[in-house]
Amino acid sequence: MKVLIDTNVVLDLLLDREPFVADAAEVFARIERCQWQGYLCATTLTTIHYLVGREVGGQRARIAVGKLLSLCEVAPVTRQVLEGALRSGFADFEDAVLHEAAKAVQADVIMTRNQKDFKPATLPVVGPDELLGR
Repeated sequence: MKVLIDTNVVLDLLLDREPFVADAAEVFARIERCQWQGYLCATTLTTIHYLVGREVGGQRARIAVGKLLSLCEVAPVTRQVLEGALRSGFADFEDAVLHEAAKAVQADVIMTRNQKDFKPATLPVVGPDELLGR
């Protein structure tokens, strides 16, 4: 199963955010065990580097992004993705870009803790707990 993971789930893991870190850790464990194919939107990686860098420093942010790249594929943000996001009907452009990038890589689901922000989605949108069967 191809799972495109939203920024909030990645930050839960990297910043040890309770009570969400356990689910995020299990998500990435399943990717590491090749049970799921993990995807991150290209914009997620730049956002992760910035936010993690602010919290724990630039060097640790680079290491974190490197680990993510070793585990996950990257859903590119192309002109087609951006134009699709503009036409999508999403209130939030960042969420629209993530949705269109997920479509472009033929993801099966988008995983986020902000499902309410993805109402216009044409792909299934689930929380980590839901996909983990909790």
